[in-house]
Amino acid sequence: MKVLIIGMGSIASKHVNALRTIDPEVQCIALRRAQSDEINGVKNIYNKAEIPSDIDFVIISNPSSLHFETIAWTIQLGKPLFIEKPTLTSLEGVDELLEKIDQHQIITYSAFNMRFHPVIQWLKKHLSPNEVVECNAYCGSYLPNWRPHTDYRQSYSAQAELGGGVHLDLIHEIDYVVYLLGSPERSFGFAQHASDLEINSTDIARYVYLYTNKTAGITLNYYRRDATRHVEFIMKSGTWMADLLKNTVINERGETLFSTTETMLDSYVHQMRYFINCLKNNNRPMNSLADSMASLQICLNYVKR
Repeated sequence: MKVLIIGMGSIASKHVNALRTIDPEVQCIALRRAQSDEINGVKNIYNKAEIPSDIDFVIISNPSSLHFETIAWTIQLGKPLFIEKPTLTSLEGVDELLEKIDQHQIITYSAFNMRFHPVIQWLKKHLSPNEVVECNAYCGSYLPNWRPHTDYRQSYSAQAELGGGVHLDLIHEIDYVVYLLGSPERSFGFAQHASDLEINSTDIARYVYLYTNKTAGITLNYYRRDATRHVEFIMKSGTWMADLLKNTVINERGETLFSTTETMLDSYVHQMRYFINCLKNNNRPMNSLADSMASLQICLNYVKR
């Protein structure tokens, strides 16, 4: 395979590692804005004219604030687009962009690797949405610990103008609840900067999903020192608590329903293998750019305090 990568940051490195796990001979080419050292043998290019015509697909993993313009010009390459989450940071111009994608018959995939987390995959197979009465998803961790040896204040997460903010950074929870339960009939939320973190983006966000026979609540934050990520399902017959850090699902009696030794990094491999298999078998991947707008609309439907 030959893959073009736009935005060679930490997430792109995870995608490169996933590609090499699947195909050790993969050729990765990174379009860079400025002269940079090669990373893990990835070939750097600095001009769009240098993009090979025989690439298999494009990974878009630059700052999310640049995704719209990047998607707009990469459409012209006529290749499938693997777009890191959040796919966009605004709904402005989305209809026109999706129309161009349709016109050029471009395959798109929105990269929400949490859908391939082993716990989420187990829940997808075993959870009955009609049995759920209440769902509560929570993700809290301390932003300064996210990227060791870097100043968190300089990261895109800290800067709203670059697409930062806990609501966008942790949009996985917004997405996987929709993935497991379906799109809500209504949703609303709020977001604000409440902690003493030196950032101008949101560091707390809460959402409520309303369905006919159930509700879902989501809480996200940047300031919790003891990282916690779980989702609870209160059902007619009992309760399941899924811990996405410990990789377990237990019921209300404390019985373990599922556990695994797989790590979060494995989800990147499973996701990439899924995407590549879709291309090989001429199947449309789930969660196209158009599909991902359901989660983005929920994400952006909040009151800023």
